[in-house]
Amino acid sequence: MLEPTNASSQSWLPTPPRATWPTPEESASTPYIKWRKFLWSWHYAIDKGWTDEDYVSLVTEIDKAIATIDGSGFRITPTGTWIDASDMLPNFCLWKDETNNVAGSHKARHLMGVLLHLAVNATRTDQRLAISSCGNAAIGAATVARAVNRPIDVYIPTWASPNIVNQLENLDATIHVCDRKPGELGDPCMNQFQEAINKGSLPFTVQASENILALDGGRTLGWELAEVISSNAIDHLFIQVGGGALLTSCTIGLLEAKEFGILKTVPKVCAVQAEGCAPFDKAWKGLPQEVAAQEKIDYAISNAATLMSPWEKPESLATGILDDVTYDWIGIVKALAYTGGESIVASEKEISIAYDLVNLQGINAEPTGSAGLAGVMSAMKSGYLQHSDRVGVLLTGVLR
Repeated sequence: MLEPTNASSQSWLPTPPRATWPTPEESASTPYIKWRKFLWSWHYAIDKGWTDEDYVSLVTEIDKAIATIDGSGFRITPTGTWIDASDMLPNFCLWKDETNNVAGSHKARHLMGVLLHLAVNATRTDQRLAISSCGNAAIGAATVARAVNRPIDVYIPTWASPNIVNQLENLDATIHVCDRKPGELGDPCMNQFQEAINKGSLPFTVQASENILALDGGRTLGWELAEVISSNAIDHLFIQVGGGALLTSCTIGLLEAKEFGILKTVPKVCAVQAEGCAPFDKAWKGLPQEVAAQEKIDYAISNAATLMSPWEKPESLATGILDDVTYDWIGIVKALAYTGGESIVASEKEISIAYDLVNLQGINAEPTGSAGLAGVMSAMKSGYLQHSDRVGVLLTGVLR
């Protein structure tokens, strides 16, 4: 059995050995039912003596509870294409819109995956959950926790948006505003979060470095995308990076789709960070480049302490990717190495233009949610991309 907190150096989730891709007859509106036989929580449940019907009932019950809190439950999110949308972009751009998913972003995907494990393992419902976040992850965690009446502590920075704070209060989360103590090193929110975990709280987080099970539900995004690009292929997929679990889990899902014959090839996955906070890009540039994928990964793991260091004074319009450390960076190294992708840094101007463009197209995404598109613009400017390339982006967070 996978342990929830033992993967800080791995940031990768293997495929369950008895996984099977759903047949056309096994279609469902929620990915947690359609791809349930790929989820580790389903395999744990079966091993504990549950029937498949028991597991489907659990997912259905939780999803209905979430819908009562958020207005709708989980669903397979929409995709579309932009053709010749801007001279700053390739001619073909495929997008996947997460802004109308539960709690307005992709974050709840990860947390639903964790929650299913808690339910299958009959974890005490009065045991406190904890998360460190300043935005979408906090809202996602509080939404899912409220739906199943689990207590949750949310550790937020002093500069957190009043709108976010109000939403957390409305979801009955216990809020801890984390100011930096004299001489304190590292992120004060993460420090207090770690103290809570050490005292017995459960890490209800989207980062694999804190809970490897967060990648279980996150893979649903990759599986959904795989079914789209199996008939509408893209060359590159640009994904914005804060902590890194989104890119890691999505890539795992795409690689699994290739392994099971859904995809012939996996697009080159590119990690996008803002110029005002790019700790992963700094670490990536410290890796040997013209070497085999596994050699690059091994080098990253062996030299992690020197390669990944906190970014001083993170600043960007894309506030949701201002993690001073890319917590799941080893997973991103694996994703880029396995797919032949690259690290991209977007300027503040590109982040602003991408945000405007996405909203002009009728998608209510925040600057963080559209930052992957800013990476496409940066890659076009540098010559990494050409107008003839076919690219994909994830629009991951609603403008609040």
